[in-house]
Amino acid sequence: MKTQNFGLFFFLMVLGQMALCNFANFSPFVMLSMLPAMIICVPLTVSTPLCMVLAFATGLSVDWLSEGLIGINTASLIPVALMRKPLIRFFLGEDIITRSDSFSFRKNGIGKISFVLLLSILIFLGVYVFLDGAGTRPTWFNLTRLGVSLICNYVLALIVTNILTADDRK
Repeated sequence: MKTQNFGLFFFLMVLGQMALCNFANFSPFVMLSMLPAMIICVPLTVSTPLCMVLAFATGLSVDWLSEGLIGINTASLIPVALMRKPLIRFFLGEDIITRSDSFSFRKNGIGKISFVLLLSILIFLGVYVFLDGAGTRPTWFNLTRLGVSLICNYVLALIVTNILTADDRK
């Protein structure tokens, strides 16, 4: 996928995330977010500090235009941007990082990419649920919310990753 197409799709996904936050409140146990998968799919030519700035801007815009708590998506998304390259390096290999190559389901398989997505979603949701319910909700509620949201966000992340990653067949 060309870089300009990635930017357009990324922007449209941010708008989609704002719509999800505003209109998709199914239950207090489910929090849907495409943001971790979007940050994982940022091209590897983008450095970690620049990716963290992108995560900050994306999280703040989603917080400001859709969520009630300013800074909760921002604080949850920055650790995902920080851990992006180490997760990709560990699960998908060092050669992808050194060549700044893109990853896709066709190249790496759904299993390896699933581990990267699950850990990035777990980092995001861990911070989000902790900040959202810190000291106000019981532990069982927070853990249930984390588990149910992890499952739902994993399915959503597979779709987002398939859209944002390069297709090598073209």
